[in-house]
Amino acid sequence: MRINKFNAEGYYDPTTYEALTNIQREAADKKAAYLPLVYVCSPYAGDVENNVNNAKKYSRYTMDNHAIPVTPHLLYPQFMDDMNESERELVMHFNYVLLGKCTELWAFGGIVTRGMVREIGLARKRRMKIRWFDHAMMEVDAYA
Repeated sequence: MRINKFNAEGYYDPTTYEALTNIQREAADKKAAYLPLVYVCSPYAGDVENNVNNAKKYSRYTMDNHAIPVTPHLLYPQFMDDMNESERELVMHFNYVLLGKCTELWAFGGIVTRGMVREIGLARKRRMKIRWFDHAMMEVDAYA
């Protein structure tokens, strides 16, 4: 929104201009000052290629909705083996640590995997805000 230095009648109005400019600046500062960390919880195992592409979309959606996405299943598979049970358990531990730094968990996809059940259970135990989204990123009340 552009603020005009002149009033509706065309007269220079520095007091109103300064007041409106300050209000606009404060609103922008508040918007930029706080972005919650959101744990993106979605399927990984199974159709890995499709699930990774979906996780990228969910992360972008989270960012577009003024939050910082934390999506560990886009990071750790880059250098760890999900098929190795000991590495998978270590990754799950890393995920729980990251989950503890977040203020919310957003569950996406409509299918809740074994790993997601553990993450959602921990988020509930920590009394975190949990939001549920279907595959099309439409928010729903909860999955049955």
